[in-house]
Amino acid sequence: MVKMKIIDASGLILGRMATKVAKLALNGEEIILVNCENAIISGKPSWVLAHWREKEHRTQPFKGPFIPKMADRMVKSVIRGMLPHGRWSEGSRGRMAHKRIKCYISVPLEFKDKKFETVDGADSADLKTQDKITVGELARLLKAKGHGK
Repeated sequence: MVKMKIIDASGLILGRMATKVAKLALNGEEIILVNCENAIISGKPSWVLAHWREKEHRTQPFKGPFIPKMADRMVKSVIRGMLPHGRWSEGSRGRMAHKRIKCYISVPLEFKDKKFETVDGADSADLKTQDKITVGELARLLKAKGHGK
């Protein structure tokens, strides 16, 4: 039987959360991440925005690589970076772990009454700096569809 964990990403530091989620997925657990737009990226907001825009301009418009701009897809791509993906054959460990991770903006109706867990060591209370930006704000600044103006 596969264990399923529902994790609330609100107030969690994105990188620390991504490493723990990747490890859980590699161990065979099904991971559901809700409220991905409330995850926190530490650093000056202008620097973080410049970093994601640099990735955006590194691409060929029709050939890729295609950089995600929606909050849930941004979180999933950060987690993919924590998984082994040197050889993405059909049966590889990293690809199978990546399929076990689901990311959502806000909380879907089927998970409304479920109990959410958190990730130890990824809480934003541990953050020593005041410079931070949420993934939702970053998506809005990158002009993602469905994230305001």
